[in-house]
Amino acid sequence: MHTTRTRSTASLRKLGRTLLYVGSCLLAGWTCAAGDAPRSDARVHTAANPDPWWKHAVIYEIYPRSFQDSNGDGIGDLNGITQRLDYLQALGVDAIWIAPMYPSPQVDFGYDISDYQNVDPQYGSLADFDHLVAQAGKRHIRVLLDMVLNHTSDQHPWFLEAARSRDSARHDFYCWNDGKPGPAGQRLPPNNWVSLFGGSAWQYLPAVGQFYYHMFYRQQPDLNWRNPQVERAMFAAMRFWLDRGVAGFRLDAITTLFEDAKLRDEPALGGRNAQGDPILSDLYTNNLPEVHGVIRRMRAMIDEYPGERVLIGETYVPKTADLDPWYGGALHNELQLPMDTLVGLGSKLDASSFRQHLIEAATQLHDSRPLLVFDNHDNIRSWDRFGDGVHNDAIARIVAALLLTSRATALLYQGEEIGQRTATPTRVEDVRDPIGITGWPKEKGRDGERTPMQWDTSNAQAGFSTNPKTWLPVPPDYRTVNVQTESADPQSLLNWHRRLIALRRSNSALHSGRTVMLDQTNARVLTYARVDAHGGTIIVSLNMSPRPQTITLDAPAAGLSGTHYRTLLSSPEAIIAAAVSQPIALPAFGAWVAALDSRQ
Repeated sequence: MHTTRTRSTASLRKLGRTLLYVGSCLLAGWTCAAGDAPRSDARVHTAANPDPWWKHAVIYEIYPRSFQDSNGDGIGDLNGITQRLDYLQALGVDAIWIAPMYPSPQVDFGYDISDYQNVDPQYGSLADFDHLVAQAGKRHIRVLLDMVLNHTSDQHPWFLEAARSRDSARHDFYCWNDGKPGPAGQRLPPNNWVSLFGGSAWQYLPAVGQFYYHMFYRQQPDLNWRNPQVERAMFAAMRFWLDRGVAGFRLDAITTLFEDAKLRDEPALGGRNAQGDPILSDLYTNNLPEVHGVIRRMRAMIDEYPGERVLIGETYVPKTADLDPWYGGALHNELQLPMDTLVGLGSKLDASSFRQHLIEAATQLHDSRPLLVFDNHDNIRSWDRFGDGVHNDAIARIVAALLLTSRATALLYQGEEIGQRTATPTRVEDVRDPIGITGWPKEKGRDGERTPMQWDTSNAQAGFSTNPKTWLPVPPDYRTVNVQTESADPQSLLNWHRRLIALRRSNSALHSGRTVMLDQTNARVLTYARVDAHGGTIIVSLNMSPRPQTITLDAPAAGLSGTHYRTLLSSPEAIIAAAVSQPIALPAFGAWVAALDSRQ
Protein backbone atom coordinates (compact mmCIF):
# COMPACT_ATOMS: atom_id res chain seq x y z
CA MET A 1 0.00 0.00 0.00
CA HIS A 2 2.82 2.37 0.85
CA THR A 3 4.53 1.61 -2.49
CA THR A 4 1.30 2.32 -4.39
CA ARG A 5 0.92 5.72 -2.72
CA THR A 6 4.54 6.58 -3.48
CA ARG A 7 4.18 5.76 -7.14
CA SER A 8 0.95 7.71 -7.36
CA THR A 9 2.58 10.78 -5.82
CA ALA A 10 5.56 10.50 -8.14
CA SER A 11 3.25 10.19 -11.15
CA LEU A 12 1.34 13.28 -10.12
CA ARG A 13 4.59 15.21 -9.65
CA LYS A 14 5.80 14.15 -13.08
CA LEU A 15 2.45 15.07 -14.67
CA GLY A 16 2.62 18.47 -13.00
CA ARG A 17 6.11 19.08 -14.37
CA THR A 18 4.99 17.97 -17.82
CA LEU A 19 2.11 20.47 -17.76
CA LEU A 20 4.48 23.21 -16.56
CA TYR A 21 6.88 22.31 -19.35
CA VAL A 22 4.23 22.30 -22.08
CA GLY A 23 3.09 25.70 -20.82
CA SER A 24 6.62 27.04 -21.07
CA CYS A 25 6.92 25.53 -24.56
CA LEU A 26 3.84 27.42 -25.71
CA LEU A 27 5.07 30.60 -24.04
CA ALA A 28 8.41 30.30 -25.81
CA GLY A 29 6.88 29.54 -29.18
CA TRP A 30 8.06 25.93 -29.31
CA THR A 31 6.08 23.27 -31.10
CA CYS A 32 6.21 20.29 -28.77
CA ALA A 33 4.14 17.53 -27.27
CA ALA A 34 4.01 16.56 -23.62
CA GLY A 35 7.12 14.58 -22.80
CA ASP A 36 9.03 15.72 -25.90
CA ALA A 37 11.95 18.14 -25.95
CA PRO A 38 11.39 21.34 -27.90
CA ARG A 39 13.45 21.07 -31.04
CA SER A 40 13.92 22.30 -34.55
CA ASP A 41 13.34 20.13 -37.59
CA ALA A 42 17.02 19.12 -37.58
CA ARG A 43 16.59 17.38 -34.24
CA VAL A 44 13.23 15.63 -34.56
CA HIS A 45 13.20 12.04 -33.31
CA THR A 46 12.48 9.50 -36.02
CA ALA A 47 13.12 5.79 -36.41
CA ALA A 48 16.31 6.74 -38.25
CA ASN A 49 17.31 9.38 -35.69
CA PRO A 50 16.25 8.22 -32.22
CA ASP A 51 18.97 10.06 -30.35
CA PRO A 52 18.31 12.76 -27.73
CA TRP A 53 19.15 16.31 -28.82
CA TRP A 54 22.32 16.61 -26.73
CA LYS A 55 24.13 13.79 -28.53
CA HIS A 56 24.63 15.95 -31.63
CA ALA A 57 24.51 19.41 -30.09
CA VAL A 58 26.78 22.40 -30.39
CA ILE A 59 26.81 23.92 -26.91
CA TYR A 60 28.10 27.48 -26.51
CA GLU A 61 29.50 28.69 -23.21
CA ILE A 62 28.65 32.26 -22.26
CA TYR A 63 30.58 34.06 -19.54
CA PRO A 64 27.85 36.59 -18.76
CA ARG A 65 30.08 39.36 -17.42
CA SER A 66 31.84 39.47 -20.78
CA PHE A 67 29.26 38.66 -23.46
CA GLN A 68 27.09 41.76 -23.93
CA ASP A 69 26.35 44.76 -21.72
CA SER A 70 22.81 46.06 -22.33
CA ASN A 71 22.67 48.86 -19.73
CA GLY A 72 26.03 50.59 -20.03
CA ASP A 73 27.54 49.64 -16.67
CA GLY A 74 30.54 47.88 -18.24
CA ILE A 75 29.35 44.40 -17.18
CA GLY A 76 27.52 41.92 -19.39
CA ASP A 77 24.00 40.84 -18.42
CA LEU A 78 21.06 38.60 -19.31
CA ASN A 79 19.36 41.13 -21.54
CA GLY A 80 22.63 41.42 -23.41
CA ILE A 81 22.55 37.68 -24.08
CA THR A 82 18.96 38.02 -25.33
CA GLN A 83 20.08 40.77 -27.72
CA ARG A 84 22.64 38.42 -29.27
CA LEU A 85 20.44 35.35 -29.72
CA ASP A 86 20.06 35.96 -33.46
CA TYR A 87 23.83 35.74 -33.81
CA LEU A 88 23.89 32.45 -31.91
CA GLN A 89 21.06 31.08 -34.03
CA ALA A 90 22.88 32.03 -37.24
CA LEU A 91 26.05 30.37 -35.93
CA GLY A 92 24.08 27.14 -35.46
CA VAL A 93 24.13 26.83 -31.69
CA ASP A 94 21.77 24.29 -30.11
CA ALA A 95 22.19 25.29 -26.47
CA ILE A 96 23.89 27.96 -24.40
CA TRP A 97 25.59 27.29 -21.08
CA ILE A 98 25.55 30.41 -18.92
CA ALA A 99 28.26 30.65 -16.27
CA PRO A 100 26.88 31.57 -12.81
CA MET A 101 24.52 34.55 -12.83
CA TYR A 102 23.13 34.02 -9.32
CA PRO A 103 23.45 36.57 -6.48
CA SER A 104 27.07 36.58 -5.35
CA PRO A 105 29.66 38.76 -3.61
CA GLN A 106 31.71 38.10 -6.78
CA VAL A 107 34.85 37.03 -4.94
CA ASP A 108 35.19 34.30 -7.58
CA PHE A 109 33.05 36.16 -10.13
CA GLY A 110 29.87 34.21 -9.47
CA TYR A 111 31.22 30.84 -8.39
CA ASP A 112 30.64 31.97 -4.80
CA ILE A 113 26.83 31.86 -4.66
CA SER A 114 24.79 33.52 -1.93
CA ASP A 115 21.33 32.62 -3.32
CA TYR A 116 20.70 29.68 -5.65
CA GLN A 117 17.19 30.72 -6.61
CA ASN A 118 17.58 34.23 -7.95
CA VAL A 119 19.54 36.41 -10.37
CA ASP A 120 22.29 38.81 -9.32
CA PRO A 121 20.98 42.38 -9.89
CA GLN A 122 24.04 43.25 -11.96
CA TYR A 123 22.91 40.60 -14.46
CA GLY A 124 19.19 41.39 -14.33
CA SER A 125 16.15 39.78 -12.75
CA LEU A 126 14.17 36.55 -12.81
CA ALA A 127 11.83 38.24 -15.29
CA ASP A 128 14.84 38.92 -17.53
CA PHE A 129 15.87 35.28 -17.21
CA ASP A 130 12.39 34.03 -18.12
CA HIS A 131 12.40 36.37 -21.12
CA LEU A 132 15.77 35.01 -22.20
CA VAL A 133 14.54 31.40 -21.99
CA ALA A 134 11.41 32.28 -23.99
CA GLN A 135 13.33 34.14 -26.70
CA ALA A 136 15.96 31.41 -26.92
CA GLY A 137 13.17 28.85 -27.28
CA LYS A 138 11.75 30.72 -30.26
CA ARG A 139 15.12 30.26 -31.91
CA HIS A 140 15.36 26.57 -30.93
CA ILE A 141 18.17 27.28 -28.48
CA ARG A 142 18.09 25.62 -25.08
CA VAL A 143 19.43 27.25 -21.92
CA LEU A 144 21.77 25.41 -19.53
CA LEU A 145 22.89 26.83 -16.19
CA ASP A 146 26.09 26.43 -14.23
CA MET A 147 25.30 24.74 -10.90
CA VAL A 148 27.91 25.02 -8.16
CA LEU A 149 27.31 22.16 -5.73
CA ASN A 150 30.66 21.83 -3.98
CA HIS A 151 30.50 25.08 -1.98
CA THR A 152 28.53 28.25 -1.32
CA SER A 153 29.58 31.81 -0.61
CA ASP A 154 30.40 32.59 3.00
CA GLN A 155 27.62 35.18 2.65
CA HIS A 156 24.99 32.54 1.90
CA PRO A 157 22.32 32.49 4.65
CA TRP A 158 23.16 28.86 5.35
CA PHE A 159 26.76 29.67 6.20
CA LEU A 160 25.91 32.84 8.11
CA GLU A 161 23.68 30.71 10.32
CA ALA A 162 26.20 27.85 10.48
CA ALA A 163 28.95 30.23 11.63
CA ARG A 164 26.97 31.58 14.59
CA SER A 165 27.01 28.46 16.74
CA ARG A 166 27.90 24.79 16.76
CA ASP A 167 24.27 24.20 17.72
CA SER A 168 22.92 25.99 14.66
CA ALA A 169 20.53 23.98 12.50
CA ARG A 170 22.76 24.71 9.50
CA HIS A 171 26.12 24.10 11.17
CA ASP A 172 26.38 20.58 9.78
CA PHE A 173 25.73 21.91 6.26
CA TYR A 174 29.49 22.57 6.10
CA CYS A 175 32.71 20.69 6.89
CA TRP A 176 33.98 21.63 10.35
CA ASN A 177 36.79 20.32 12.53
CA ASP A 178 38.26 21.30 15.90
CA GLY A 179 41.78 21.10 14.53
CA LYS A 180 44.91 20.06 16.41
CA PRO A 181 46.54 21.70 19.45
CA GLY A 182 49.45 23.97 18.64
CA PRO A 183 51.99 26.06 20.56
CA ALA A 184 50.82 28.63 23.10
CA GLY A 185 47.26 27.33 23.06
CA GLN A 186 46.82 27.88 19.33
CA ARG A 187 44.73 25.58 17.20
CA LEU A 188 46.24 24.15 14.02
CA PRO A 189 44.41 22.81 10.92
CA PRO A 190 43.54 19.11 11.16
CA ASN A 191 45.72 18.11 8.20
CA ASN A 192 47.95 19.35 5.37
CA TRP A 193 45.27 20.02 2.75
CA VAL A 194 45.84 23.16 0.71
CA SER A 195 43.38 25.32 -1.18
CA LEU A 196 43.59 25.29 -4.96
CA PHE A 197 43.73 29.07 -4.71
CA GLY A 198 46.57 29.23 -2.19
CA GLY A 199 47.23 28.56 1.48
CA SER A 200 45.66 26.11 3.88
CA ALA A 201 42.28 24.69 2.94
CA TRP A 202 41.15 25.24 6.54
CA GLN A 203 39.94 28.57 7.93
CA TYR A 204 39.62 29.06 11.69
CA LEU A 205 36.44 30.74 12.93
CA PRO A 206 36.75 31.97 16.54
CA ALA A 207 32.97 32.31 16.96
CA VAL A 208 32.60 28.53 16.95
CA GLY A 209 36.17 27.55 17.82
CA GLN A 210 36.48 25.38 14.68
CA PHE A 211 38.04 25.27 11.25
CA TYR A 212 35.90 25.01 8.12
CA TYR A 213 37.14 23.39 4.92
CA HIS A 214 37.35 25.30 1.64
CA MET A 215 38.85 23.70 -1.46
CA PHE A 216 38.78 27.08 -3.20
CA TYR A 217 38.83 30.58 -1.66
CA ARG A 218 38.21 30.95 2.07
CA GLN A 219 35.01 32.79 1.06
CA GLN A 220 33.80 29.52 -0.55
CA PRO A 221 33.16 27.05 2.30
CA ASP A 222 32.61 23.47 1.16
CA LEU A 223 29.23 21.90 1.72
CA ASN A 224 28.99 18.70 3.75
CA TRP A 225 27.44 16.23 1.32
CA ARG A 226 27.45 13.52 4.00
CA ASN A 227 24.51 15.42 5.49
CA PRO A 228 21.36 14.32 3.56
CA GLN A 229 19.78 17.71 4.21
CA VAL A 230 22.41 19.28 1.93
CA GLU A 231 21.43 17.01 -0.93
CA ARG A 232 17.74 17.79 -0.46
CA ALA A 233 18.41 21.53 -0.36
CA MET A 234 20.62 21.53 -3.46
CA PHE A 235 18.27 19.31 -5.42
CA ALA A 236 15.47 21.74 -4.53
CA ALA A 237 17.53 24.58 -5.98
CA MET A 238 17.99 22.60 -9.20
CA ARG A 239 14.26 21.88 -9.37
CA PHE A 240 13.59 25.62 -9.09
CA TRP A 241 15.37 26.19 -12.41
CA LEU A 242 14.15 22.99 -14.07
CA ASP A 243 10.63 24.16 -13.38
CA ARG A 244 11.50 27.46 -15.12
CA GLY A 245 12.42 25.54 -18.27
CA VAL A 246 16.21 25.17 -18.19
CA ALA A 247 17.44 22.25 -20.27
CA GLY A 248 19.94 21.08 -17.69
CA PHE A 249 23.11 21.99 -15.85
CA ARG A 250 26.85 22.12 -16.15
CA LEU A 251 28.05 20.90 -12.75
CA ASP A 252 31.04 22.85 -11.49
CA ALA A 253 33.84 20.98 -9.69
CA ILE A 254 31.53 17.97 -9.43
CA THR A 255 34.34 15.50 -8.68
CA THR A 256 35.12 17.27 -5.37
CA LEU A 257 31.84 16.92 -3.43
CA PHE A 258 33.31 14.54 -0.85
CA GLU A 259 36.49 14.54 1.24
CA ASP A 260 38.08 11.75 3.20
CA ALA A 261 36.04 11.22 6.39
CA LYS A 262 39.24 10.44 8.32
CA LEU A 263 40.89 13.69 7.15
CA ARG A 264 44.13 11.92 6.32
CA ASP A 265 47.06 14.00 5.05
CA GLU A 266 47.45 14.13 1.29
CA PRO A 267 50.67 12.48 0.06
CA ALA A 268 53.32 15.04 -0.89
CA LEU A 269 54.50 14.87 -4.51
CA GLY A 270 57.49 17.16 -4.12
CA GLY A 271 58.07 20.74 -5.13
CA ARG A 272 55.91 23.82 -4.75
CA ASN A 273 53.13 25.27 -6.91
CA ALA A 274 52.69 28.81 -8.25
CA GLN A 275 51.12 29.86 -4.96
CA GLY A 276 54.16 28.64 -3.01
CA ASP A 277 52.32 25.71 -1.44
CA PRO A 278 53.65 22.13 -1.42
CA ILE A 279 52.39 20.07 -4.35
CA LEU A 280 50.12 17.36 -2.98
CA SER A 281 48.17 14.44 -4.33
CA ASP A 282 44.39 14.84 -4.34
CA LEU A 283 43.83 11.25 -3.21
CA TYR A 284 41.62 12.28 -0.28
CA THR A 285 39.87 15.36 -1.68
CA ASN A 286 38.85 14.47 -5.22
CA ASN A 287 36.93 11.75 -7.03
CA LEU A 288 35.82 9.85 -3.93
CA PRO A 289 33.37 7.01 -4.66
CA GLU A 290 30.51 8.52 -2.64
CA VAL A 291 29.96 11.19 -5.30
CA HIS A 292 28.58 8.64 -7.74
CA GLY A 293 25.60 7.87 -5.50
CA VAL A 294 24.72 11.58 -5.53
CA ILE A 295 25.01 11.75 -9.31
CA ARG A 296 22.80 8.69 -9.80
CA ARG A 297 20.11 10.25 -7.60
CA MET A 298 20.50 13.55 -9.41
CA ARG A 299 20.12 11.84 -12.78
CA ALA A 300 16.97 10.08 -11.57
CA MET A 301 15.63 13.46 -10.43
CA ILE A 302 16.17 15.24 -13.74
CA ASP A 303 14.82 12.24 -15.65
CA GLU A 304 11.47 12.93 -13.97
CA TYR A 305 11.26 16.03 -16.16
CA PRO A 306 10.17 15.97 -19.80
CA GLY A 307 12.35 17.36 -22.53
CA GLU A 308 15.55 15.32 -22.29
CA ARG A 309 17.22 17.43 -19.61
CA VAL A 310 20.98 16.96 -19.45
CA LEU A 311 23.78 16.88 -16.87
CA ILE A 312 27.22 18.05 -17.97
CA GLY A 313 30.14 17.55 -15.60
CA GLU A 314 33.36 19.46 -15.09
CA THR A 315 35.47 16.32 -15.01
CA TYR A 316 39.24 16.63 -15.13
CA VAL A 317 40.57 13.07 -15.09
CA PRO A 318 43.98 11.52 -15.88
CA LYS A 319 42.92 9.23 -18.73
CA THR A 320 40.00 8.50 -21.04
CA ALA A 321 38.84 5.35 -19.24
CA ASP A 322 38.44 7.40 -16.05
CA LEU A 323 35.51 9.19 -17.67
CA ASP A 324 33.50 5.96 -17.93
CA PRO A 325 32.31 5.86 -14.28
CA TRP A 326 31.01 9.41 -14.66
CA TYR A 327 28.65 8.20 -17.37
CA GLY A 328 27.57 5.38 -15.10
CA GLY A 329 29.52 2.81 -17.14
CA ALA A 330 27.34 0.29 -18.95
CA LEU A 331 24.25 1.51 -17.06
CA HIS A 332 24.51 5.07 -18.44
CA ASN A 333 22.76 6.37 -15.33
CA GLU A 334 24.97 9.25 -14.22
CA LEU A 335 26.14 12.24 -16.29
CA GLN A 336 25.13 12.27 -19.92
CA LEU A 337 28.13 14.45 -20.81
CA PRO A 338 31.19 14.53 -18.58
CA MET A 339 33.61 16.99 -20.14
CA ASP A 340 36.42 15.37 -22.12
CA THR A 341 39.26 17.85 -21.63
CA LEU A 342 42.14 15.41 -21.97
CA VAL A 343 43.43 16.53 -25.37
CA GLY A 344 41.44 19.68 -26.04
CA LEU A 345 42.87 21.58 -23.09
CA GLY A 346 46.40 20.46 -23.83
CA SER A 347 48.87 22.41 -25.94
CA LYS A 348 50.36 19.84 -28.32
CA LEU A 349 49.02 19.63 -31.86
CA ASP A 350 49.89 16.00 -32.46
CA ALA A 351 48.10 13.73 -34.91
CA SER A 352 49.05 10.52 -33.12
CA SER A 353 47.80 11.78 -29.75
CA PHE A 354 44.50 12.98 -31.15
CA ARG A 355 44.03 9.71 -33.06
CA GLN A 356 44.69 7.61 -29.99
CA HIS A 357 42.33 9.70 -27.91
CA LEU A 358 39.48 9.43 -30.42
CA ILE A 359 39.99 5.65 -30.51
CA GLU A 360 39.92 5.47 -26.71
CA ALA A 361 36.76 7.60 -26.56
CA ALA A 362 35.11 5.22 -29.02
CA THR A 363 36.17 2.02 -27.26
CA GLN A 364 36.49 2.72 -23.52
CA LEU A 365 33.25 4.54 -22.66
CA HIS A 366 30.53 1.92 -23.24
CA ASP A 367 29.46 3.75 -26.41
CA SER A 368 28.76 6.95 -24.46
CA ARG A 369 28.92 10.25 -26.31
CA PRO A 370 32.09 12.28 -25.68
CA LEU A 371 31.86 16.01 -25.03
CA LEU A 372 35.00 17.54 -26.51
CA VAL A 373 36.26 20.79 -24.97
CA PHE A 374 39.02 22.97 -26.41
CA ASP A 375 38.18 26.29 -24.76
CA ASN A 376 36.52 27.54 -21.58
CA HIS A 377 36.67 30.40 -19.09
CA ASP A 378 39.42 28.79 -16.97
CA ASN A 379 42.10 28.06 -19.56
CA ILE A 380 44.31 29.92 -21.99
CA ARG A 381 42.51 29.99 -25.32
CA SER A 382 43.22 27.27 -27.86
CA TRP A 383 44.39 29.96 -30.33
CA ASP A 384 47.39 30.53 -28.07
CA ARG A 385 47.88 27.01 -26.68
CA PHE A 386 48.06 25.29 -30.08
CA GLY A 387 49.21 28.22 -32.20
CA ASP A 388 52.83 28.60 -33.26
CA GLY A 389 52.68 32.38 -33.67
CA VAL A 390 52.73 32.14 -37.48
CA HIS A 391 50.03 29.71 -38.55
CA ASN A 392 47.54 30.34 -35.74
CA ASP A 393 44.58 30.94 -38.04
CA ALA A 394 45.15 27.71 -39.98
CA ILE A 395 45.67 25.79 -36.73
CA ALA A 396 42.44 27.23 -35.32
CA ARG A 397 40.62 25.83 -38.36
CA ILE A 398 42.12 22.39 -37.68
CA VAL A 399 40.89 22.58 -34.09
CA ALA A 400 37.41 23.63 -35.25
CA ALA A 401 37.26 20.84 -37.84
CA LEU A 402 38.25 18.22 -35.27
CA LEU A 403 35.76 19.54 -32.74
CA LEU A 404 32.84 19.74 -35.17
CA THR A 405 33.35 16.66 -37.37
CA SER A 406 34.28 14.04 -34.78
CA ARG A 407 31.70 11.79 -33.17
CA ALA A 408 31.13 13.97 -30.15
CA THR A 409 28.97 16.66 -28.69
CA ALA A 410 30.84 19.94 -29.20
CA LEU A 411 31.46 22.75 -26.74
CA LEU A 412 32.43 26.22 -27.98
CA TYR A 413 33.43 29.10 -25.72
CA GLN A 414 32.46 32.63 -26.65
CA GLY A 415 35.02 34.19 -28.98
CA GLU A 416 36.58 30.85 -29.95
CA GLU A 417 34.75 31.05 -33.27
CA ILE A 418 36.38 34.39 -34.20
CA GLY A 419 39.86 33.52 -32.97
CA GLN A 420 39.77 35.70 -29.89
CA ARG A 421 43.18 35.72 -28.19
CA THR A 422 44.21 35.38 -24.57
CA ALA A 423 44.93 38.87 -23.20
CA THR A 424 46.88 38.13 -20.02
CA PRO A 425 47.57 41.20 -17.85
CA THR A 426 51.16 42.38 -17.85
CA ARG A 427 50.98 44.15 -14.46
CA VAL A 428 49.73 42.74 -11.19
CA GLU A 429 47.79 45.95 -10.52
CA ASP A 430 45.62 45.19 -13.57
CA VAL A 431 44.66 41.68 -12.42
CA ARG A 432 41.06 41.11 -11.33
CA ASP A 433 41.15 37.35 -10.75
CA PRO A 434 42.13 36.72 -7.10
CA ILE A 435 44.20 33.66 -8.01
CA GLY A 436 46.30 35.89 -10.25
CA ILE A 437 46.73 38.45 -7.49
CA THR A 438 47.92 35.90 -4.93
CA GLY A 439 50.00 33.86 -7.40
CA TRP A 440 51.69 36.65 -9.37
CA PRO A 441 54.00 36.40 -11.26
CA LYS A 442 54.03 32.60 -11.65
CA GLU A 443 50.22 32.49 -11.74
CA LYS A 444 48.70 35.40 -13.67
CA GLY A 445 45.09 34.34 -13.25
CA ARG A 446 42.27 33.76 -15.72
CA ASP A 447 41.46 37.32 -16.82
CA GLY A 448 43.15 36.74 -20.18
CA GLU A 449 40.50 34.30 -21.41
CA ARG A 450 37.60 36.29 -19.93
CA THR A 451 37.94 39.61 -21.74
CA PRO A 452 34.78 41.02 -23.38
CA MET A 453 33.38 39.52 -26.57
CA GLN A 454 34.54 41.45 -29.61
CA TRP A 455 31.48 42.30 -31.69
CA ASP A 456 32.38 45.22 -33.97
CA THR A 457 34.35 48.44 -34.40
CA SER A 458 31.54 50.80 -33.41
CA ASN A 459 33.47 51.96 -30.34
CA ALA A 460 36.61 51.21 -28.34
CA GLN A 461 34.65 48.62 -26.38
CA ALA A 462 34.18 46.47 -29.50
CA GLY A 463 30.40 46.89 -29.28
CA PHE A 464 30.35 45.03 -25.97
CA SER A 465 29.39 48.11 -23.95
CA THR A 466 28.85 51.86 -24.24
CA ASN A 467 30.84 52.33 -21.04
CA PRO A 468 34.54 53.14 -21.65
CA LYS A 469 35.42 51.39 -18.36
CA THR A 470 34.47 47.78 -18.98
CA TRP A 471 35.08 45.33 -16.13
CA LEU A 472 38.06 43.95 -18.06
CA PRO A 473 39.71 45.93 -20.86
CA VAL A 474 38.96 45.10 -24.49
CA PRO A 475 42.15 43.99 -26.30
CA PRO A 476 43.31 46.31 -29.10
CA ASP A 477 43.05 43.60 -31.77
CA TYR A 478 39.25 44.03 -31.72
CA ARG A 479 39.67 46.22 -34.82
CA THR A 480 40.29 43.12 -36.94
CA VAL A 481 39.14 40.26 -34.71
CA ASN A 482 35.40 40.84 -34.34
CA VAL A 483 32.10 39.37 -35.41
CA GLN A 484 31.13 42.18 -37.80
CA THR A 485 34.37 42.10 -39.79
CA GLU A 486 34.51 38.33 -39.96
CA SER A 487 30.85 37.99 -40.92
CA ALA A 488 31.59 40.05 -44.04
CA ASP A 489 34.60 37.93 -45.00
CA PRO A 490 33.65 34.60 -46.60
CA GLN A 491 37.09 33.19 -45.75
CA SER A 492 37.07 34.18 -42.08
CA LEU A 493 37.44 31.83 -39.14
CA LEU A 494 33.88 32.69 -38.10
CA ASN A 495 32.46 31.59 -41.45
CA TRP A 496 34.62 28.45 -41.31
CA HIS A 497 32.84 27.58 -38.04
CA ARG A 498 29.44 28.39 -39.55
CA ARG A 499 30.04 26.11 -42.54
CA LEU A 500 31.29 23.27 -40.35
CA ILE A 501 28.28 23.52 -38.05
CA ALA A 502 25.87 23.66 -41.01
CA LEU A 503 27.54 20.59 -42.53
CA ARG A 504 27.40 18.80 -39.18
CA ARG A 505 23.66 19.42 -39.02
CA SER A 506 22.76 18.61 -42.61
CA ASN A 507 24.97 15.62 -43.38
CA SER A 508 23.84 12.33 -41.87
CA ALA A 509 27.37 10.88 -41.72
CA LEU A 510 28.67 13.83 -39.68
CA HIS A 511 25.49 14.03 -37.68
CA SER A 512 25.34 10.47 -36.44
CA GLY A 513 27.71 8.26 -38.43
CA ARG A 514 30.28 5.86 -37.07
CA THR A 515 34.01 6.65 -37.21
CA VAL A 516 36.58 4.73 -39.26
CA MET A 517 40.24 5.64 -38.72
CA LEU A 518 42.36 5.87 -41.88
CA ASP A 519 46.12 6.13 -42.50
CA GLN A 520 46.68 5.16 -38.88
CA THR A 521 50.48 5.15 -38.90
CA ASN A 522 50.77 8.73 -40.12
CA ALA A 523 52.36 10.78 -37.35
CA ARG A 524 51.66 14.13 -39.02
CA VAL A 525 48.19 13.82 -40.49
CA LEU A 526 45.01 12.74 -38.70
CA THR A 527 42.46 11.22 -41.08
CA TYR A 528 39.15 9.59 -40.33
CA ALA A 529 35.88 8.82 -42.07
CA ARG A 530 32.38 9.33 -40.75
CA VAL A 531 30.00 6.78 -42.26
CA ASP A 532 26.20 6.83 -42.04
CA ALA A 533 23.86 3.83 -41.92
CA HIS A 534 23.54 3.77 -45.72
CA GLY A 535 27.27 3.97 -46.43
CA GLY A 536 27.39 7.70 -47.08
CA THR A 537 30.90 8.79 -46.17
CA ILE A 538 32.68 12.00 -45.20
CA ILE A 539 36.48 12.09 -45.08
CA VAL A 540 38.26 14.45 -42.67
CA SER A 541 42.01 14.93 -43.01
CA LEU A 542 43.99 17.33 -40.81
CA ASN A 543 47.66 18.06 -41.42
CA MET A 544 49.05 18.91 -38.01
CA SER A 545 52.53 19.76 -39.26
CA PRO A 546 54.14 22.94 -40.64
CA ARG A 547 55.07 21.21 -43.90
CA PRO A 548 52.93 20.05 -46.85
CA GLN A 549 52.00 16.40 -46.70
CA THR A 550 50.81 13.97 -49.35
CA ILE A 551 48.44 11.21 -48.31
CA THR A 552 47.00 8.22 -50.12
CA LEU A 553 43.88 6.82 -48.52
CA ASP A 554 42.94 3.25 -49.30
CA ALA A 555 39.23 3.74 -48.75
CA PRO A 556 38.14 0.38 -50.28
CA ALA A 557 40.48 -1.51 -47.95
CA ALA A 558 38.69 0.16 -45.03
CA GLY A 559 35.34 -1.04 -46.38
CA LEU A 560 34.32 2.40 -47.68
CA SER A 561 32.35 2.65 -50.90
CA GLY A 562 33.12 5.33 -53.47
CA THR A 563 35.42 6.15 -56.34
CA HIS A 564 36.04 9.90 -56.03
CA TYR A 565 36.57 12.50 -53.32
CA ARG A 566 34.49 15.67 -53.59
CA THR A 567 35.89 18.55 -51.56
CA LEU A 568 33.35 20.22 -49.26
CA LEU A 569 35.64 22.40 -47.16
CA SER A 570 39.37 23.04 -47.24
CA SER A 571 41.85 25.36 -45.59
CA PRO A 572 44.07 27.35 -45.91
CA GLU A 573 43.74 26.88 -49.66
CA ALA A 574 41.64 24.91 -52.13
CA ILE A 575 42.32 21.18 -52.28
CA ILE A 576 41.51 19.57 -55.61
CA ALA A 577 39.28 16.51 -55.51
CA ALA A 578 40.63 13.27 -56.88
CA ALA A 579 39.93 9.61 -57.49
CA VAL A 580 40.37 7.42 -54.43
CA SER A 581 43.48 5.84 -55.94
CA GLN A 582 45.24 9.19 -56.33
CA PRO A 583 47.29 10.97 -53.67
CA ILE A 584 45.96 14.09 -51.95
CA ALA A 585 48.27 17.05 -51.36
CA LEU A 586 47.62 18.83 -48.07
CA PRO A 587 49.22 22.23 -47.41
CA ALA A 588 50.97 23.01 -44.14
CA PHE A 589 48.39 22.91 -41.35
CA GLY A 590 45.80 22.04 -43.96
CA ALA A 591 42.25 20.93 -43.18
CA TRP A 592 40.22 18.96 -45.71
CA VAL A 593 36.62 17.74 -45.49
CA ALA A 594 35.35 15.73 -48.47
CA ALA A 595 32.51 13.47 -49.51
CA LEU A 596 33.31 10.04 -50.88
CA ASP A 597 31.17 9.67 -54.01
CA SER A 598 30.51 6.82 -56.42
CA ARG A 599 30.76 8.64 -59.73
CA GLN A 600 33.20 9.27 -62.57
